[in-house]
Amino acid sequence: MSAAVPVVAVDGPSGTGKGTLSLRIARALGWHFLDSGALYRVLAHHATLSGVDLTDEAAVARLARSLPVAFAAGDGEPRVLLDGRDVTAAIRTEEGGAAASVVAALPAVRAALLERQRAFRAAPGLVADGRDMGTVVFPDAAFKLFLTASPEARAERRYKQLKGKGIDVNLAALLEDIRRRDQRDEQREVAPLQPAPDAEILDTTTLGIPEVEARVRQLLRLRGIV
Repeated sequence: MSAAVPVVAVDGPSGTGKGTLSLRIARALGWHFLDSGALYRVLAHHATLSGVDLTDEAAVARLARSLPVAFAAGDGEPRVLLDGRDVTAAIRTEEGGAAASVVAALPAVRAALLERQRAFRAAPGLVADGRDMGTVVFPDAAFKLFLTASPEARAERRYKQLKGKGIDVNLAALLEDIRRRDQRDEQREVAPLQPAPDAEILDTTTLGIPEVEARVRQLLRLRGIV
């Protein structure tokens, strides 16, 4: 891991806007982008297709070590390829997120994916989106940001997003799923979801992505990172 290459680590639970923010910051800076959540989502998808129980730690870890995943640039979000097949839509479902949270709680799985995540660090810099980027994967990141928002606001955002895609969804069920996932992520034994001691914490409950991006870019300039 090259400490000479700066990293902006963006952590927080789903629905806080961290994925969209991270991608926008990476594109604005011309830096590389890591969506660590996609790795766990595609791993869970791969395990399901392979008939592997998501709670079978050893078996899922074996799949993680040889996961045939790649990312391709797109007009919108980067496309996620599993063994050459585009699985972006398949892993972006609510079920995909819940499955990712299950495998992400397995210590051997997290260890297997650690070096794969660190390999994304390359010049001129990296914006890494996840849940333990600043605490575990890139503890020496030049800037650490932890986004938060109320469960209700996050459920409402997800509800509107899915409705906009023509997907029939229940707001109460989404809220319950978010709370359940938060509890699992915050209480897992390895790399629990929590801000790094030196992270900037930003509540996005009442903020839009443009406002959050403006604040973060200002902080990056003040820190002399860009």
